[in-house]
Amino acid sequence: METTGLARDDRIISAGVYRLDARGEVEDHWYTLVNPQRDPGPVWIHGLTSHVLRDAPLFKDIAEEFSARLEDRVLVAHNAVFDWQMIAREYARAEREAPVRQRLCTIALSKELGLPLPNHKLETLAAHFGVVQQRAHHALDDARVLAEAFRPSLLAAAASGVRLPLHECRPLTEWTDRAAPLIGQQASGGYGNYRPSSWRPARSRPACPYPNPGRYEVGKPLKQGMRVAFSGDTSVERDLLEDRAVEAGLHVATSLSRLTSLLVTNDPDSGTSKVVKARQYGTPVVDEAAFGQLLADVEPASEG
Repeated sequence: METTGLARDDRIISAGVYRLDARGEVEDHWYTLVNPQRDPGPVWIHGLTSHVLRDAPLFKDIAEEFSARLEDRVLVAHNAVFDWQMIAREYARAEREAPVRQRLCTIALSKELGLPLPNHKLETLAAHFGVVQQRAHHALDDARVLAEAFRPSLLAAAASGVRLPLHECRPLTEWTDRAAPLIGQQASGGYGNYRPSSWRPARSRPACPYPNPGRYEVGKPLKQGMRVAFSGDTSVERDLLEDRAVEAGLHVATSLSRLTSLLVTNDPDSGTSKVVKARQYGTPVVDEAAFGQLLADVEPASEG
């Protein structure tokens, strides 16, 4: 699945589905472009321009066929919470309900299996199982790669008695969109908020308008103003992940200090300076998938 970005109002622009049987063998596959009715976002990543998407069907027009592919199935994805949130929002916009009740994240499964991966990118998981990517960031090829990497993971879990990390999917029942640049409109650079000249690690961000409420506490929601640091590789582009944190009202910190509320890393056992300092300061640590779930419900800053 490719999207216009990572924020709550971003849209799906292409979807690819591989359906597998109980042993992970491919039954069939399906692919479609989707007109997001807004700027397509980081074109330099997914390659889908406004011109390409202009005549594509709207999500509401492919929702029924998409549902036929998802019904009575477990949604398997790399960073599945993100895929589920995007799918649930699109169905809510179309005044429908996604027929998905469970999801499985292949990042979580690779951790359960103890796979010796240097990071949690899809291409790394694929390489571990000898799966060759042909078109990175193309929804159908990404789905194929994931299916081929999931099959040996599924068999390994069955052979070693590892319980599959399944999570409940709770559909949205209503949705209200904020205004976004329409597809075909030329926002600055033609990319809306994602300009190639500014989409870099060193780019400056607006100051967080909320005071730091302190450290994140396990079991509680994030709160606007919290200082969040990232360390190591992420399954989605780091800058887009940071943008999503900023849009939620969090402060993205480039370094870790005693004031940092939370460290996000997929490798808490690494020896990076941020991980080492997090241990020294007792800073809470969560992985990317857990952070994605927390971003879905960030508590507003206290008034006054």
